[in-house]
Amino acid sequence: MKSKNQAADGGGNGPKAARRSLAGAVCWMISDGKAGHETQARGVADALGVTVVTKRVAPKGPWRWAAPWGPVAPSEHFGQPASEFAPPWPSIAIAVGRASIPYIRALKRRAGPATFTVVLEDPKAGKGIADFLWVPAHDPLRGPNVMTTLTAPHNFSEARFAELRKRVPDAIAALPGPRIAVILGGKNAVYRFKDQDDDRLANALKSLGELGVSFMITTSRRTHVRLLGVVDAATAGRPRVMYTGVGDNPYADFLAHADALVVTADSVNMTGEACATGRPVYVFTPSGGSEKFRRFHEALRNNGATRELPERVETVPDWRYAPLDSSLQIAEEIERRYARRCAMLSGMMAADPAA
Repeated sequence: MKSKNQAADGGGNGPKAARRSLAGAVCWMISDGKAGHETQARGVADALGVTVVTKRVAPKGPWRWAAPWGPVAPSEHFGQPASEFAPPWPSIAIAVGRASIPYIRALKRRAGPATFTVVLEDPKAGKGIADFLWVPAHDPLRGPNVMTTLTAPHNFSEARFAELRKRVPDAIAALPGPRIAVILGGKNAVYRFKDQDDDRLANALKSLGELGVSFMITTSRRTHVRLLGVVDAATAGRPRVMYTGVGDNPYADFLAHADALVVTADSVNMTGEACATGRPVYVFTPSGGSEKFRRFHEALRNNGATRELPERVETVPDWRYAPLDSSLQIAEEIERRYARRCAMLSGMMAADPAA
């Protein structure tokens, strides 16, 4: 029987995932419980087709402050029968979030080559903490066991979009095409969203509306009241669906059924998920920014996935590019490295990961 901190569920995301070479292997997903972190780990796990056992960690006091450099608290009895982290060890473990790092480090030390350890995002604790690390290309960490991709892993695979597109929700079906998804972030430590920025975005959306489009608009937790107000006013004259956090979240359907998208520049994850669609993505850049965000958005523009949202849109966007599925890329690299380890240590690891 699973504890409240541990849940097992089947991985895989459609027929393609079922053919993965690691399909069926037990995977521990170790996270700090943040939704964005778990989305990344789940995206990779689904692409691998593994059976996920979720382990959320929340170290207390000095053990929380010491992460990612410190050890697991002795009171958690890591590796002992009564612990959340006890044998049998999994074939693979994916950790994400600073608080997860002491646990993946301890697992690597206890399980040895029996478990292939993966860390997503730069752990700020050295490359040796896991067998394989992924970081976004705009981060500086590099090394022989480090992989980079343009966007973060997500759970919007080609197979998932295919399933979503088989059925159009009534509210979206009622919208005339072309449909424009508008994905609103908001103020953070990097982007300021001054009043003139809000107005600039609203005017651009109004010009899109004048081209005869309909809108699917969704907010995030950071969307400030003034931004929502001016966007509301700018799109009020056009058919639309607007989600502000009440009721079922239509975000996945907005992505699947959009002919083009507008996303604010403040979120790497939201921009990357928009680029998983293969549909045109306009990025709106408010005041502020950082070198890290600049590198990220420049790489997507160079790839042909995104363009900067003009102050006035003259034509409905219609460019195309290959959908950016970083989860699949990461999964394929993990499979290659895992197979190489199995070949090197054939006497120490099972050739069949599900055995």
